[in-house]
Amino acid sequence: MAGHSAFKNIMHKKGAADKKRAALFTKIARELQIAAKLGGPDPSNNPRLRAAIVNARAEQMPKDNIQRAIDRGGGKDAEALEEIRYEGFGPGGVGIIVEAATDNRNRTAGDVRAAFSKNGGALGETNSVAFGWDRIGEIRYPLKTASEDAMLEAAIEAGADDCQAETGEEIEEHVVTCAMTALPDVTAALIARFGEPKSSKIIWRPQVTIPVAGEQAQALLKLLDVLDDLDDVQQVYANFDLDAAELAKLAG
Repeated sequence: MAGHSAFKNIMHKKGAADKKRAALFTKIARELQIAAKLGGPDPSNNPRLRAAIVNARAEQMPKDNIQRAIDRGGGKDAEALEEIRYEGFGPGGVGIIVEAATDNRNRTAGDVRAAFSKNGGALGETNSVAFGWDRIGEIRYPLKTASEDAMLEAAIEAGADDCQAETGEEIEEHVVTCAMTALPDVTAALIARFGEPKSSKIIWRPQVTIPVAGEQAQALLKLLDVLDDLDDVQQVYANFDLDAAELAKLAG
């Protein structure tokens, strides 16, 4: 299974979100802070902050926590967070993009480099991986929100490029994709029709995927988990292709 698969191979995330709630809220709060710092604390004039608030609400982050994060980012005493992108390769030659938000570039670089080197990967140069990926907007709704035809029609009318359904053991969602610059308008149009989505964000989508199996697949998933567990890491993307049979082996 490749692309935007039912098991989220492209944007790898740990499944036990409830056990990692505090860490998840920290990542969300950092995105809120950065968005408020870059575009101001008013979500009506800040598309990135508006999207971050949508995502925070979808994860049931308390309103007070959301506002505190915005205040920390938009105030004069805002934390000096910096966005950094790392690129590298994992087992099987799989390309990996790591997005981080940090107040200590040296610490984060050391942690990311160690994660790669200790788990069968190698950190690469800037654009060594990203040149083969596209930056796009992605909006997700629960599958029960509307029929596939209705969601596709609404998405196209809103200015999106495509809408596909994802189904699997842990996910049943409509996935709307659009140009990165169109994300705010498409999200607003869909909210007006269906309410707030489960998520609305800019993601990395690979132009090609690489099949992995056996020990390589196991080692790759471990590397992705280690990277995702780092405090400063916001998102981890990898262009691997793992079929259902191989996934069942790993799960067993």
